[in-house]
Amino acid sequence: MFRRKKVSEPQTVDYIVCGLGNPGSKYEMTRHNVGFCAVDLLAERVGLGRLKNAKHKAVYGICTVGGKNVLLMKPQTFMNLSGEAVKDMVDAYHVPPQRLIVIFDDADLPAGRMRIRRSGSAGTHNGMRNIVYLLESDQFPRIKVGLGTPDRAHGEEMVDFVLSPMDSDTYAAVKAVPDAVLDLLENGVEHAMQEYNHFGQTKAE
Repeated sequence: MFRRKKVSEPQTVDYIVCGLGNPGSKYEMTRHNVGFCAVDLLAERVGLGRLKNAKHKAVYGICTVGGKNVLLMKPQTFMNLSGEAVKDMVDAYHVPPQRLIVIFDDADLPAGRMRIRRSGSAGTHNGMRNIVYLLESDQFPRIKVGLGTPDRAHGEEMVDFVLSPMDSDTYAAVKAVPDAVLDLLENGVEHAMQEYNHFGQTKAE
């Protein structure tokens, strides 16, 4: 009888790619979970399948992209405490902020837009605020997926908007995020910004 040899995971990684969202099936395809959705698509793309490993308050998997060890993760803390999982994982693998890539939703961007930034403030996003606070740094790349804004004219509140199912424009941007991440990993932040910061932009913009 042959036993499958267990492959030990790397003790260090070159990059961490973190998608933000809320755990639980009821949140799966909501606007606030675009980060989780993008990481799931990226995990499929690189052959990891479903992220099943769990530690440091996150589910994760490790793959190789262009000769680099890359850890994909989804915090399981709920959105507002995302920094707890990110901080623990960054410390465990000795990854500097410059090699952390965070994917999250942005209601200040039109639905379907994508914006990559090398660094910057957390803005109004509570998950990002918690990450910046616990890392004591905002010097890490991020990929923002535009949600658009609630229908205020009909009384729609922000919390209801972000926890409702994402629309087709937003999902189109989510599906493009894996390509943007791979571009960033292989060619650098500046190249990825040039390639993807116009994604979803209309002629009028």
